[in-house]
Amino acid sequence: FVWLNRSKESLTLDLKDPRGREILHRLLDDADVFVQNLAPGAAGRLGLDATDLAERCPRLIPCTVSGYGTSGPWADRKAYDLLVQCQTGLVSLTGTAEETARVGISVADIAAGMYAYSGILTALYTRATTGRAHPVEVSLFEALAEWMGQPAYYTEYGGSQPPRLGTRHATIAPYGAYRAADGKEVLFSVQNEREWAALCADFLGQPELAEDPRFATGSDRVAHREELDAVVAARIARSDSDAVLKDLRDIAIACAGVNDIAAFLDHPVLDARDRWRRVPVPGGATVRALLPPADLAGLPARMDPVPAVGEHTDAILAELGRSPDEIAALRADAVI
Repeated sequence: FVWLNRSKESLTLDLKDPRGREILHRLLDDADVFVQNLAPGAAGRLGLDATDLAERCPRLIPCTVSGYGTSGPWADRKAYDLLVQCQTGLVSLTGTAEETARVGISVADIAAGMYAYSGILTALYTRATTGRAHPVEVSLFEALAEWMGQPAYYTEYGGSQPPRLGTRHATIAPYGAYRAADGKEVLFSVQNEREWAALCADFLGQPELAEDPRFATGSDRVAHREELDAVVAARIARSDSDAVLKDLRDIAIACAGVNDIAAFLDHPVLDARDRWRRVPVPGGATVRALLPPADLAGLPARMDPVPAVGEHTDAILAELGRSPDEIAALRADAVI
């Protein structure tokens, strides 16, 4: 709630009550965009699907976020993030050889939200240039399906799907996380033959490995991944993580420590780039919140409070011309 609702106003309405729907329609008369992700069929029953809204508010851009689309054989199915991760094959790629795993964030929900955002921006631009408002539809399944493009092509045209390798890479070696002497993991990646030769000579201390037939090319290294990983793991296990990272950076090998969330929250890049702001939350406290990732030069980001549920109901209804007595009556009848 805190993450998603910063800088918004909160209005509560019972949309099953005609008075609640009338208030929403009054708001939509002056709105640019209406986003809804109600259960399958619910928007239509309330007269809030794209067709109904186009007739009532021709300038409005309706955006529908669904599970599997508003048409097709799965239109009526409920969809939650992990179900969609499973249906797109993402879970089959995530984890180790022994066990699958869900992605650690709600990646299908976020993917759908990002495509809704870009779709709405496109629709707003199109309306500004052509005068026509186009409804936007995004499904969780199709949003995550797009993100599955690389493994989908790899599987269809390569003959087998990428294996589950934990932090290892399916087509590059060495590439992955290795445990250092202090117990912390270090991830690094070798991207070309120059880096491979430098790693062998200046980090592993075994320059002859660069010409070893088992490891001479990228495909050779992938084919002999277990043997190569044993060599790399033994070297990294002899040094603390900070020393490993320094040695790798000194020879221009891309590397990073494997942070936990606490380390991410204290990341020096976020601090040095002044990305944190204090934002009020319901109850009088404040939380740290990150600035939006897209910086618009000369236009400061809005970082307004997180509202309490229904915090702005009275103010919004007053803007619509409702009297205090009318607002009180709506509240008494649980319409707001």
